[in-house]
Amino acid sequence: MMLSTIIRTIVVNGVPIGYTDTGDPNGRSGSPVIVFAHSLLFGSWMFRAQIEVLREHYRCVGIDWRGQGGTQPTRDGYDMDTLTTDAVGLIRALRLAPVHWVGIGMGGFIGQRVAARHGELVRSLTLLSTSAGPQDRSAIGRYTRLTWAVRLFGLTWAVRLFGVDLVRGQVARLLFGPAFLTDPAAADTIAEWAERLDRIDSAGSRKAIRGAIGRAPADPEIAAITAPTLVAVGIDDRVTPIADAWRLTELIPGARFEVIENAGHCCVLEQPGVVTALVQSFLAEIG
Repeated sequence: MMLSTIIRTIVVNGVPIGYTDTGDPNGRSGSPVIVFAHSLLFGSWMFRAQIEVLREHYRCVGIDWRGQGGTQPTRDGYDMDTLTTDAVGLIRALRLAPVHWVGIGMGGFIGQRVAARHGELVRSLTLLSTSAGPQDRSAIGRYTRLTWAVRLFGLTWAVRLFGVDLVRGQVARLLFGPAFLTDPAAADTIAEWAERLDRIDSAGSRKAIRGAIGRAPADPEIAAITAPTLVAVGIDDRVTPIADAWRLTELIPGARFEVIENAGHCCVLEQPGVVTALVQSFLAEIG
């Protein structure tokens, strides 16, 4: 059975939020729930390989952040606190709690906050390619230039004006590791990402980038997380260095740490089977 890509919408705090939902497996009610939270410049579609396997035993719900995936841009509300409120609202509105949260990058930033502030909603926490600290200052200039170019010209033209191709250029080299970028079998996935990104309203992309790079650190509050936590990072991740992911592991009591070989920032796409197996094993241990 192929994963449905139909985006549903639910109004949370007055904002229509896009999400996908596999429903209870085999029509059973009360199945455990996994909420999948995507990375910056993606959508919940990036978890389709994991959902295709895990939906056999779990109800799998994917949330799309404002201005990305199936959620339309809003005038404001791209900061991590507001997006956390969006996530909490969706979990409560759909009566999903307690959930197994699987978040990558931006989805990890928000997952930390949900688990720290609303522990009763989270059964477990899987944090992929993410950190607790603010944006690395050395990268802020690069992201800021991209943001302004997107504002003026849209993402595709912005990247072209930088003198690089979107699929094989600077943005792709940030998000994907070298092994994936040079693998002919990965070309279709990268092209699909570029095409999906090009269809997104540039205002949404711009505001999402600004929200992510302007985030406040979560360090002061994540020691309050009590849910079992798995932290994993790609060995070639340029957005989240291994040291940052390890520091996150040290800050969350009892967290487990894994490094994913031959993967950059988008490990769920680059090593889908490895990530799926990690999540399966981790959730099996929790019971």
